[in-house]
Amino acid sequence: MLNRFILGIDHLSKTVGHAFAWCIIMLTFGTSFEVFMRYVLNNPTSWAFDFSYLMYGGLFFMAGAYGLSRNAHVRGDFIYRMWRPRTQAIVELSLYVLFFFPGVLALVYAGWGYGWEAARIQEVSVNSPAGVPVWQMKLLIPFGAGLLALQGVAEFLRCVICIREGRWPARLHDVEELEDVLIQQHAGQAGGEQGAR
Repeated sequence: MLNRFILGIDHLSKTVGHAFAWCIIMLTFGTSFEVFMRYVLNNPTSWAFDFSYLMYGGLFFMAGAYGLSRNAHVRGDFIYRMWRPRTQAIVELSLYVLFFFPGVLALVYAGWGYGWEAARIQEVSVNSPAGVPVWQMKLLIPFGAGLLALQGVAEFLRCVICIREGRWPARLHDVEELEDVLIQQHAGQAGGEQGAR
């Protein structure tokens, strides 16, 4: 039951992360269009910077939970990976309580006021004369932080399960880190060489 709850949060983070991943495609096309306009036609656009700001900002805010669900955030892996799973879980659980939840919940709280005010005044960019609306991206701050906090609950519960059972519970997988693939291949080759002897 608890594992289904955790995987349900993972699935929500994956769905939102995949939806906002399209920002990368739009950002690529927008930047390419601006480069063409600026350097080939010598006619730069007035909205390109704001467009890239909005696409990258949307991706950044809304894909954080997806990154956390895939265990993709930065940590001192060179030390961490040498510990037993139970030790890893105890350290992670402590870090979630001491740093993660206070920081993310502060971001939800502050981001709500910031985003609400931007939406109330229909804030536009001051970076260009085009007056591109930016309030939508600022409203993403509390929603992205809220999704990150929810994924943090799933990670916290994973730590509890690992401390209890001595092994990490399963994660959803849709992409694999190259490092993990190489480690699995190396382990498979080492096992095959030993079997051949």
